[in-house]
Amino acid sequence: MTEQIINSKQSLDAYKAYLDIQFSKKHYLRMTCKTGDLRTLSQNAALHVFCTQVSEALNDAGFDFRVFVKPGYPVPFNENLVKEYLWRPIQKAITGKNSTTQPKVNEYILIYDALNLKLAEHGIHVPWPCKENMK
Repeated sequence: MTEQIINSKQSLDAYKAYLDIQFSKKHYLRMTCKTGDLRTLSQNAALHVFCTQVSEALNDAGFDFRVFVKPGYPVPFNENLVKEYLWRPIQKAITGKNSTTQPKVNEYILIYDALNLKLAEHGIHVPWPCKENMK
């Protein structure tokens, strides 16, 4: 069975029944239980849009990777560089979590706010992608 989200009494009861069956068959279970609301699928999609938009804004403003992160050859920003070298270090500092799948819904707001504040120091503002901003 793949990862299960248990968010109701009904889904809890169904998963208990599944576990009972598996245990009676194998007499051994290995499980991991995570609690709390992790980022949503729409937050994940928005993160990728945001990183792309930030990379475009930085490139349009004349910045390149070496200006923000590493001296050397000029490298234009892209979604991956923004995610790995701008978003992830801020995420790690705020949440202590490495993977972008790990922060909770409310932590995404804190990470965005911190990165947006830093970008504003360079005259760049990219709003968080949402239905209202995408129109």
